[in-house]
Amino acid sequence: MECSALNYLNLSENDSSYINSYFKNAVVTITMNKPKKLNGWTSPMMEAFANAFDKAREDASSKVVIFTGVGEYYSAGVNLGGTLKLMAPKKLHKLIVEHNEILFERFLSFPKPILIATNGPAIGASVTSATLCDAIIASDTSTYSTPFAALGITPEGCSSIQFARLMGEENAQRMLGPEGWRPTAEEALAAGLVQWVVPKDKLQQEAQKIAEQWVADERARTYMGNSQLPELQAANARESIELADCFLGAKFLKGQHKFLWSKNKRMPALVFLSLWALRPLWRHFL
Repeated sequence: MECSALNYLNLSENDSSYINSYFKNAVVTITMNKPKKLNGWTSPMMEAFANAFDKAREDASSKVVIFTGVGEYYSAGVNLGGTLKLMAPKKLHKLIVEHNEILFERFLSFPKPILIATNGPAIGASVTSATLCDAIIASDTSTYSTPFAALGITPEGCSSIQFARLMGEENAQRMLGPEGWRPTAEEALAAGLVQWVVPKDKLQQEAQKIAEQWVADERARTYMGNSQLPELQAANARESIELADCFLGAKFLKGQHKFLWSKNKRMPALVFLSLWALRPLWRHFL
């Protein structure tokens, strides 16, 4: 069975402006479709693919999901400037914990196999979430960046344990630590982060072949690195608290203000500046 429409999952008009969905041979492809924004994970983008995952979960015809993007980037990751708001520190801390945990839980608890197809560079949460799926197929234009140390924040998306399992401790620290190693697709393949590398113009074709084979094999949901769901969920909960602590730290707040101001994003920059400036007044009340 094949559906040529790009809204197979019957998403709302708003969601379908961010996400395409396509069905063929029991495989549903969910595609991030904001290439001019580098498929960044703004709040509307995350809500849109969350709704797409929910509908794919309930769709009896869909046995396997491919998650991918269009354009030059797979995803530039979470848009921090559009997610943090001025509010009481305890409330903000709780909000960060909850939102981060829910974001990765969406991938962890999805019951059907998920094949990630990175069509280009992936950054931050778009990398770590990929390692919580069944496998990753990469275009030869892909790179993988997790600049947590540079941002002054702790690892998220279970990367504190998952990266070492996939790549070994040395390569994990190269990506997560001060070096900020950004492996190419071939380097990621050699390290164990991804499982296949193909030319970009063959990515969707090859991903579909793999997914259809999974359907034929009646593959059950698995986790890379032989990880188990309960331990990943525990890591996600722990990392979410640690991340919230760092997000409200002086180094991160000041760094985000400087970065956003350099990009002429004045209003988000001022939010971070205000949080940083007021930190001496509220940091004792977290």
